[in-house]
Parts: sequence; structure tokens; C-alpha cells
Amino acid sequence: LIMQLFYNPDIDESTESFSFDKEESRHIIKVLRKKDSDILHVTNGSGLLFETEITLASDNKCIVQVLSIKKTDEPKFRLHLAVAPTKMNDRFEWFLEKATEIGIQEITPIICDRSERKVVNLERFEKIILSAMKQSNETYLPKLNEAISFKEFIKQKNEGLQLIAHCEETDKKSLKEILKPNESVTMLIGPEGDFSEKEIALALENNYQPVTLGNTRLRTETAAIVACHSVVFFNESFN
Repeated sequence: LIMQLFYNPDIDESTESFSFDKEESRHIIKVLRKKDSDILHVTNGSGLLFETEITLASDNKCIVQVLSIKKTDEPKFRLHLAVAPTKMNDRFEWFLEKATEIGIQEITPIICDRSERKVVNLERFEKIILSAMKQSNETYLPKLNEAISFKEFIKQKNEGLQLIAHCEETDKKSLKEILKPNESVTMLIGPEGDFSEKEIALALENNYQPVTLGNTRLRTETAAIVACHSVVFFNESFN
């Protein structure tokens, strides 16, 4: 198990040595007290894990040499959650962190009719996702898209199953009835006041299938985590 994972998006299989930026170099040398010949594990967020050795331990420019590279298999399915940002920012940030740890591939904040928050800080969200990826020793960085309106999102073509989780009393299937092994999933999770009837109708017109996430009424961020865990857990039992 890797105790600590570092990130550099600019490295690939042809990289032999590289330097960390000033901020990361300072953190490695000053805070973590790493020195020449120490081993660091680094990922590029695209599935590669590098074992490297420090060749220059300067807090302005920490340089490492690549010793070995391991490729992590890509998941056989893609999980893309489109989630309405919560009124309280920290709740959405909690969802981002946990979903990254569980194993999500893509996240889109969607602005809905009943959304209480319409502006999000993508830069902050990206930092949370990156930190969670490193923390959980993942080598794939989930893709975070810009916030988009519900209507715009619905127009996009998504691969695999398209699902909408809502609270209206209509015919809905459970996830386990609908999921298939290794099939990609795009799922919509609504705001605190749920999707509007118009939005639900629009989703169904665009081939989204309605699903239930259980018998209790869940908060937005809880619903998103339940959805994420259910899809990953379902697929793990087949792989």
C-alpha cells in the first residue's frame, strides 16, 4: 500500500525524470522532510503509477527520476453523475470527496428549476477531487465538468444507461432491476426540492429511465453517494 501519492498530469510512459512545481517541491522537502534518494509514488491521473527517486531535494525544485511505471486497468464501465449543487457548499464538497474515493469517473453539476445554488467554484471542487484521489491511492482522476443547465445536459448524448432518480410517486424501478454488468451509467440527481414535473417529463422524453434509490427520502448529496456506491458495488461483484 502506498502511504502517500503525488500528482503530476504532465508525465507519461516516455517520462524519465521530472521536477515538481515550486509549491509541491516546498511541501515535499520542507513539510514532509524528504531528501535525496527517497522514493516517491506519483500518478498522472490517467491510470499510470510511477515509482520515482529524488535526485535533487531542493525546496524550489524537487527533481525525481522514474524507476518504474505501472498501468492500472481502466474500469469496465463509466459512471457519470449529474448532480444539482446543494444550498450548503460543504455538502456538495463532501459528495465530491466520497464519490472520488468510491470510484466515480465523471461529475457534472446541473442547475435545475428548483436549484437553490446556481453558481459553483469549480477550482475548489477540482482541488477536493484531486486530494481525494491521492488520499485513496487512485490513479484515475475523475473528470469534473462545468456547471450546465438541466435542459442543456439532457440534450447531450451519453453512453450506456440514462437514469433519473426522483421522488415523484410514479412507476420507478430499483437500480438492481435495471443495472447490467459493465454497462456505463449516466444518472441525474436533483436539488433539495427535487426535479420539477417538467424536468422529469423532459428526461423521460429523452430516454432517461426513472429509478428509486430506496424507500426513504434522501438529501441530494446522500442520494448521489447511494447511487455511486450502488453502481460500483453492483459491478464489483461481476469483475
